[in-house]
Amino acid sequence: MGEMRSIGLIGGMSWESTAVYYRLLNEGVRRRLGGLHSAKVLLHSVDFAQIASLQRAGDWPAAGERLADAARGLERAGADTLLICTNTMHLVADQVQAAVNIPLLHIVPPTAAAIRAAGLSRVALLGTAFTMQQPFLRDLLVAEGLEVLVPDEGDQALIHRVIFDELCRGEIREASRTAYLAVLDRLRAANGGVGAEGAILGCTEIGLLIDERHTDLPLFDTTELHASAALTFALGGD
Repeated sequence: MGEMRSIGLIGGMSWESTAVYYRLLNEGVRRRLGGLHSAKVLLHSVDFAQIASLQRAGDWPAAGERLADAARGLERAGADTLLICTNTMHLVADQVQAAVNIPLLHIVPPTAAAIRAAGLSRVALLGTAFTMQQPFLRDLLVAEGLEVLVPDEGDQALIHRVIFDELCRGEIREASRTAYLAVLDRLRAANGGVGAEGAILGCTEIGLLIDERHTDLPLFDTTELHASAALTFALGGD
């Protein structure tokens, strides 16, 4: 292997899930290389309150410019690739990529590849209201050959509220876990019983609340899959 590549993280959205990225990247390097090896990481962590305010206002170009500025700084600092450590802000992925000359590793391709590798094609998508309602992730997943189911309006409101009011604040509540699992059960039973074959945890905080210990429905945690793709790139893959 040549010199390990440096991973630039655009994080803080929320810092709870960015901390998971940092842990996964370092654990992955230690597992693959052993010894005292750890990941080469540059982190630009934003003040999420400012980004969340722009999200609520629908001012995505301004939010995108904040992340594009972070991306330019990470490139100047020596990052070899970039990760946006949140599903929602992939809405501005093209704007961020256009600001730099290094590759942005998008969150959808590794997620879709894992779903296909599991032999599945019809999956539920959980995430923020922005992610579930707007096409920026769904269209890319469909382009990868997947059928995507989203919760109904009431369940979307529940999923979104728990993310922002609890998970982003480091609060893990058993009642919310039970509610999320009930949403998954409804999605599995949709379409007359031919509903979701698996579920995308399409918000980087959801893995803090539910994982494979809590359901027999196959789960695809975008945080884990995104970090794994970054590791492959950093250690010499494409």
